[in-house]
Amino acid sequence: MTIRVLLADDQALLRSAFRVLVDSEPDMEVVGEASDGAEAVRLARERGADVVLMDIRMPGTDGLAATRLIGADPALAHVRVVILTTFEVDDYVVESLRAGASGFLGKGSEPGELLNAIRVAAGGEALLSPAATKGLIARFLAQQGTAEAAGRDPARSERLGTLTVREREVLVQVAGGHSNDEIAERLKVSPLTVKTHVNRAMAKLGARDRAQLVVIAYESGLVRPRVD
Repeated sequence: MTIRVLLADDQALLRSAFRVLVDSEPDMEVVGEASDGAEAVRLARERGADVVLMDIRMPGTDGLAATRLIGADPALAHVRVVILTTFEVDDYVVESLRAGASGFLGKGSEPGELLNAIRVAAGGEALLSPAATKGLIARFLAQQGTAEAAGRDPARSERLGTLTVREREVLVQVAGGHSNDEIAERLKVSPLTVKTHVNRAMAKLGARDRAQLVVIAYESGLVRPRVD
């Protein structure tokens, strides 16, 4: 199965470099290029993209707004957004995860990391960069305080009550940045069982992927932010 990739960046030279890299892989192809967020959303619909490499800062409709539009469109539920940024500790990165992005990647990443990110996102996993993303979310939420609710969905916190005890345990482990195999070892169950619990938790909480599960775990208070 070929992974259909859409490139969204206002720098044509960077898009060209990404295109050469992506098209060199036998299991993926670039299906379009966008120079702003509005064009990215349009092309995601028209070209049937599986993964969008989205620059977070673009003129007009930026990457954050575009990610929100993609995340809110049921017709694009299968589309995974990977945020590309030169600033890994950035409030916009957290907001993009809330909006439905599968994770983020620094623009200075190695080619192999970028290709792996595309495959991971296409497979429905999250680019948590476990410690980095977890710490980023924790710091951001701690700075914002519990009274700050902009951009949050309070219904998701209420839905925590629909999770089983085991699903909540798995959610805590996911928020810790652990893989299915690591969680399985910790909870003494099979990886397949963990995957089932993760999928059920995502369905009940309205999360697109693991990255959003991490955000929900922190925002709901299930996991408390720790700032070093």
